[in-house]
Amino acid sequence: MDDPERGWSLSFAGCGFLGFYHIGVTRCLSERAPHLLRNARRFFGASAGALHCAFFLSGVPLEQTLQTLVDIVQSARSRNIGILHPAFNMSKHVRDGLQRYLPDNVHQILSGKIVISLTRVADGENVLVSDFRSKDEVVDALLCSSFVPFISGLIPPSFRGVRYVDGAVSNTIPCFDTKTTITISPFYGESDICPKVKSTNFLHVDVTMLSLRLCSENVYLLARVLFPADLKVLGELCFRGYLDAVRFLEENALREAIRNQDGYISKMCNFLPIKVMSFAVLPCTLPVESAIAAVQRLVMWLPDMPKDIQWLWWATSRLCSRVVMRLFPVEPYVKDTGQNLWN
Repeated sequence: MDDPERGWSLSFAGCGFLGFYHIGVTRCLSERAPHLLRNARRFFGASAGALHCAFFLSGVPLEQTLQTLVDIVQSARSRNIGILHPAFNMSKHVRDGLQRYLPDNVHQILSGKIVISLTRVADGENVLVSDFRSKDEVVDALLCSSFVPFISGLIPPSFRGVRYVDGAVSNTIPCFDTKTTITISPFYGESDICPKVKSTNFLHVDVTMLSLRLCSENVYLLARVLFPADLKVLGELCFRGYLDAVRFLEENALREAIRNQDGYISKMCNFLPIKVMSFAVLPCTLPVESAIAAVQRLVMWLPDMPKDIQWLWWATSRLCSRVVMRLFPVEPYVKDTGQNLWN
């Protein structure tokens, strides 16, 4: 990975609420091998991985990134049905965080340094973007890369007039050159920095460019991508990222000695929200909260309503035309010239 002639890059996998793992990895690298971060040519990312790269490259402290994630998790878990609750708006949380913490010149900082994975709605193809002309373009690209269809909303956001959804749908762990890219993933698999399971099971499956080991641990992690665990578990995941990065440094001889350090996330391990009684009143509170959330989203949608409706009409018409063509294929017309075609 450490090639002084060609340089190296880092790629952070898309992983939803498992982004705590990336914070642990980055903390370890910044403390024990800062040159890997300082001299990296590019930072690749999809979804949560792209958000993490943008915050880090913009100079946002890891503690602030951690607190932002904690706030989103607490907001999601405060609802009885989590992110599926109508009052929980993931896209709004992401946009507010980006607008608040990213500097105004973030497009100058990130252009050429970050590569964001997007999935184009029109054909499902993966698109990698690296150049930006304004902060709004950076925010738009990150929103597109982290937009989960039907979970984040019904109408995909756009970047430079083109509709995109979550980059992990088409490429979870993007890169240009696998030989010079350090890949980072919270899933058990074949990434350079990832959890390792002691098992004789060597079965793997490739999911959108990400190699996953077929094991019960990954089943649990995949379930927690969109439905966050409690903060104690996520804190342990963050510390797991730190330890996996330590092992990577040991295996690649990038550090000679490993010091024992206390986890900086221990303060997260005492939080366990339990709201059993709230489920009893859910049938009464859910309709009211849903109505309030619907009004709020409608007000927020008003500025973009005309172009969104136009795109929705275009997409529906295109889908209907394809269905009609499949159900009622048109026979090719051959003009009768009166000649024997066998002669």
